[in-house]
Amino acid sequence: MTDEIARYSDADLAEFKELILKKIQKAQADLDLIKSAYMNDLNNGTDDTSPTFKAFEEGSETMSKEANSQLAIRQEKFIRDLKNALFRVENKTYGTCKVTGKLISKERLLIVPHATMSIEAKNLQR
Repeated sequence: MTDEIARYSDADLAEFKELILKKIQKAQADLDLIKSAYMNDLNNGTDDTSPTFKAFEEGSETMSKEANSQLAIRQEKFIRDLKNALFRVENKTYGTCKVTGKLISKERLLIVPHATMSIEAKNLQR
């Protein structure tokens, strides 16, 4: 009898690593786009010379920046979670539920590659 904990094969881990790297790349590109949208304050146009509806425009612009800022924070967390998943792949602990210790289903990991809990464990939280 062996005490070895069940884990995904090296081939499976390589597949997950490739998926995670692609997701990180796309998420980083999305983050860059979001950041450029809310950091683009350098408008040298003539918008500030026309007082008509200026208050409405400024309010709308502020709301957009706040929404984009929230999106950026959420995207940064997603990238951090993906990088943590990549670390678990490297340590060969990827795919093990942190609550039950069982393997998370491959189908779940393909959809949510940064998952740390199985559906069973998620349902226990409710």
